[in-house]
Amino acid sequence: MYLTPQHILLAGATGLTGEHLLDRLLNEPTISRVLAPSRRPLAEHPHLDNPVGELAALLPQLQGQVDTAFCCLGSTIKQAGSQDAFRAIDHDLVLAFARRAREMGARHLLVISALGADANASVFYNRVKGDMEQALQAQDWPQLTIARPSLLLGSRSEFRIGEQLAAPFMRWLPGKYRGIEATTLARALWRLALEEGDGVRVVESDELRRLGR
Repeated sequence: MYLTPQHILLAGATGLTGEHLLDRLLNEPTISRVLAPSRRPLAEHPHLDNPVGELAALLPQLQGQVDTAFCCLGSTIKQAGSQDAFRAIDHDLVLAFARRAREMGARHLLVISALGADANASVFYNRVKGDMEQALQAQDWPQLTIARPSLLLGSRSEFRIGEQLAAPFMRWLPGKYRGIEATTLARALWRLALEEGDGVRVVESDELRRLGR
């Protein structure tokens, strides 16, 4: 069964996937409002509400009813500066955003996690993503969609040397391990948002590629 959300809350609109998702949302004729807080101003649009500032400070100020929330927040340990700073973004801030979205009436949360997310993983990055997934499930959302993409492919505003070196190889790996274009992920997230359901759905990278074709 499909539904058509009209009021959207989006975190991470200036990121690689978030910018593609925002463009898609603003071009959907059924959507009347996209509330997208960001650290830097976004291009103006008649259906865009864009509070500017640090997300943690903006969350209590966000107003209005929303149907669906997308969380495209994501960093790296190098970009964040430390393991603690990384966890503050990819775990704590994600959970705070989700709580505020629920308070604003969102019934469906779609969040970008990562391939290999596991609360018991020995790799710190994967463990934080797994902890985040478990904590979101504990929030008892009516509908929670967890996307686990492989390496995201696309042109970023900041240079990530590891991703640049890995990208050519990730395009040829099999199944869920193959890299996924950010535009494809954005299309998949929107399609998943249109599907009405209950409970938790985890979508691995190979299914995301199929949904985003």
